[in-house]
Amino acid sequence: MNVYDFDNTIYDGESCFDLFKFYLKKDPSLLKFFPTVVKGFARYKKGKISLDEMISKYVPLVEEKLSKIDFENDPKAFWDKHMHKIKPFYAAQQQEDDLIITASPDFHMQEICKRLGIKNYLTTKVNRQSGKIEFACIRQNKITAFQKLCGDKHLEIENFYTDSPENDAPLIELAKHAFVVKKDKIKQVK
Repeated sequence: MNVYDFDNTIYDGESCFDLFKFYLKKDPSLLKFFPTVVKGFARYKKGKISLDEMISKYVPLVEEKLSKIDFENDPKAFWDKHMHKIKPFYAAQQQEDDLIITASPDFHMQEICKRLGIKNYLTTKVNRQSGKIEFACIRQNKITAFQKLCGDKHLEIENFYTDSPENDAPLIELAKHAFVVKKDKIKQVK
């Protein structure tokens, strides 16, 4: 099985930032949250704050607005405009049993995985009634989600692709081979 991170790996950029900009056009009041959310995300990516701090300080700023999302139509409209950001390397090597494991939210990923023909994906879970994030699929939580998916089965990661070996170190440990993707360059690190 090949396992892929999504943002900056298969997708050229951070899809959550693009999603935020998409919603900003629909609701300009989100602009007041932008500097705070960007700063928090940058601090998390640099390892300056923990996952728990990220969730407790920054996620509540976004959750209130999540309950107002059109979960059926917004992802379609978003991906109609952003499909071109899927990196060509992925289509060239895609396999039927690929697994995407990402911090991006489920409602956002369901549509792109459907369009790409990806059946297996693990994401951040958002309660569609309340807008509350029920499970953040980040760092060590990616291992938790993967182990839950495996259950009693022994699923082996043949190749793992990520843009962030620091954040995805636990998955790199599980994989036979690991690759870091930077733009269009892929470098084997394990």
